[in-house]
Amino acid sequence: MLHRKWTIGAGVLAGALGWVSAAFAAPEPWQMGFQPAASPVMERIEDFHHLLLVIITLISLFVLALLLWIMVRYNSRANPTPSKVSHNTLLEVAWTIIPVIILVLIAIPSFRLLYFEAEIPQPDLTIKAIGKQWYWTYEYPQNGDFQFDSLGLSDAAAAKAGEPRLLGVDNVVVVPVNKVVKVITTGADVIHSWAVPAFGVKMDAVPGRLNATWFKAERVGTYYGECSELCGARHAFMPIEVKVVSEADFETWAAAAKKKFADNDVNAGMTRTAALVK
Repeated sequence: MLHRKWTIGAGVLAGALGWVSAAFAAPEPWQMGFQPAASPVMERIEDFHHLLLVIITLISLFVLALLLWIMVRYNSRANPTPSKVSHNTLLEVAWTIIPVIILVLIAIPSFRLLYFEAEIPQPDLTIKAIGKQWYWTYEYPQNGDFQFDSLGLSDAAAAKAGEPRLLGVDNVVVVPVNKVVKVITTGADVIHSWAVPAFGVKMDAVPGRLNATWFKAERVGTYYGECSELCGARHAFMPIEVKVVSEADFETWAAAAKKKFADNDVNAGMTRTAALVK
C-alpha cells in the first residue's frame, strides 16, 4: 500500500482547493471528491489518486511558471533581437528522460493496485450478480442457494421508504462486515456493469461470460451504486444497494431470505421488465 503520507499531503492540497467532500455512502449534490472509502481496495485507489494529484499539480505549476517566464523574458520588448538557436541537446534529452522517469514512478504503484484488485483473496461469501434490462438478480449459492430480483424504487416509493432518489431498491444485497465477498457478474441480455464506488468495485456483466471481483466492507452501513455501462433506455434506473451488517445479523437475514425467496427459482428462466414508472 502506498504510504499514508501521500494521503495526508494530498488531503491538505485538496482542502486548500475546497475539494473535500462529506462522509456519506451515497453521492451528494455538488460533490467533487470521492465517497469515503469503505474497503481496502478503495483505500488504495484513493492513495493512488492522491499521489497522482500531487504529481499533476506540480507539473501544472511548473508549466505555468515556465510559460510566464518565457512571456516576460522573451517578449519582443525585453528581447528585441531574437535568438537564432534551434537546438539544445541537454534540454532535449532532459524533456525526454524526465517524463519517462515520472511515468515509471506512476506505473509501479499503478501495477501494484491493479494486481491487488485482480487477485481475489479466499472469499468468505460468494454472490452472483446478473444484469438484466433493467434490474439486477442476485444469487447466494453458499447460503441456501436462493435468488431474488432487485429493482429500483419509483420516486414515490423511495420517498416513502426514506431512500435516496434513483438509488434505493426493493430488495437489497446484504453482506457481513469485515468479510471477503466475491462477486461473480454476468449479463442476461446486454452488457451491464456492477459498480459500488465506496468499495472501489466496477465489473462488467457480459452475456455468456463470468467475471469476478471482490470487496471487503470495513464498516456497517448502507452503500449505493449503479449500473455503469450504457444498457438501454432504463440504464439510469438500475441502482445497486448493499447493506453491510454484523455477521450475526447476516446469518439471521440469510435464514429469513431463504424462506422468503424459496419460490424464486421456479421463475429463474423467465424475463421480467422493470416497471417504467417514475
